Amino acid sequence: MNKWKGKSKGTILGYQIFVWCIRNIGIRSSYFVLYFVACYYFLFEKNSNKYYRYYFQKRLNYGSWKTKISLFKSYFTFGTILIDKTAISAGLRNKYTYEFDGIENLRNLLAEKKGGVLISAHIGNFEIAEHFFADIDFECQINLVTTDQEVTVIKEYLESVSVKQSNIKFIYVKDDMSHIFDINEALSKNELICFTGDRYFEGSKFLEADLLGKSAKFPAGPFMIASRLGVPVVYVYVMKEKNLHYHLYARVAENVKKRDAQGLLHSYTKNLESMIQKYPLQWFNYFDFWDDID
Repeated sequence: MNKWKGKSKGTILGYQIFVWCIRNIGIRSSYFVLYFVACYYFLFEKNSNKYYRYYFQKRLNYGSWKTKISLFKSYFTFGTILIDKTAISAGLRNKYTYEFDGIENLRNLLAEKKGGVLISAHIGNFEIAEHFFADIDFECQINLVTTDQEVTVIKEYLESVSVKQSNIKFIYVKDDMSHIFDINEALSKNELICFTGDRYFEGSKFLEADLLGKSAKFPAGPFMIASRLGVPVVYVYVMKEKNLHYHLYARVAENVKKRDAQGLLHSYTKNLESMIQKYPLQWFNYFDFWDDID
């Protein structure tokens, strides 16, 4: 059974190809290259294909033909999002347009002077959010709490081609729980803490909740920590639209009691489910999410 191992896939060669294409043939022309990449994954990535066929057919109730088309489109869409992330970091932010839906929720959160928690997911392109925040004078330190030990050489390469270094700080989850002190320190400075709540990996604590009609495991940490901190919680997603356009959503987690991690998780899954239904091709969990495939 293929489970998420706490580490993202990817090689530096792939990003080097993206950068070359963006610089030499432009963003939209770079998208054309992705048709060949998507074809390769569609034909040969057996495990991901199996898990995503299940996602489209069993959880979204797509027919066989729509499932095949959606599978190909999901690979293609993932590629465009990686290209966009690379292009924006490389100084081409002005090529993109954006709109905000609920930005007042983030402003209100900061006005309380208690810091706050953002919970997102592996959907859309949240990593580019800081580039759009800057355009509306949304100046606040974002701290991303993660277990994803991405290959250092990839991070170093992306930093080398970026015209502006990322302001996002990373807080890595540690076995001795010392990351809790880093989180509390950041909140004391009215900073934002961001979690992704949709990837549990074996060996860590988990909670269970329904998503798209079937129970799944979610990492316990984000919901236990967020529910105990006594600070506002907002769900944030940055979703790709047509024509180099992005849409940022920010929704307040309402009616969640303090120290009620399960209640917060339930609120989160309902919110995430609405985003998945609206953007089914942009949820990028290519593994056996529901533990339901032999």
